[in-house]
Amino acid sequence: MTYENLDAKLVNALLGDGRASLRSLAEDLDVSVTTVSNHLSALEDDGVIHGYTPKIDYDALDYDVTAVIQLKVEGNALPDITETLKEHKQMISVYEVTGDYDVIAVGKFTDTDGMNDQIKALLTDPDIKESNTSVVLNAVSENEQFELEIEE
Repeated sequence: MTYENLDAKLVNALLGDGRASLRSLAEDLDVSVTTVSNHLSALEDDGVIHGYTPKIDYDALDYDVTAVIQLKVEGNALPDITETLKEHKQMISVYEVTGDYDVIAVGKFTDTDGMNDQIKALLTDPDIKESNTSVVLNAVSENEQFELEIEE
């Protein structure tokens, strides 16, 4: 077996089943368990794979309100604002962006009252100059990862 594209194939296999055993991965990839273990360790050491986590259906846990929050922030306060947002457990994504706003955050809430309370608390920060919040009506695709291309 050639090891060409093995790392990409290993990542793709884990995307299909993050709980796959080393033995099953080795069988699927037609390499030894030791080879899979070594490559997996290298991918972890190189920061390609950061961990193994379950995929959570927040709607099933009654977190069925998703909000996209856009903020204009005083320039030097940007790191503090993003860190504050990151620390809010219900903020699942926080981005520094270009364009009309400086920060985009995505949060999950059990109801609009909880969302409203968190947003109001956030907006008491004098370094936030402007905000725009959109409530998601329908999540067509969410938290998806994509398989890596494998050159033949």
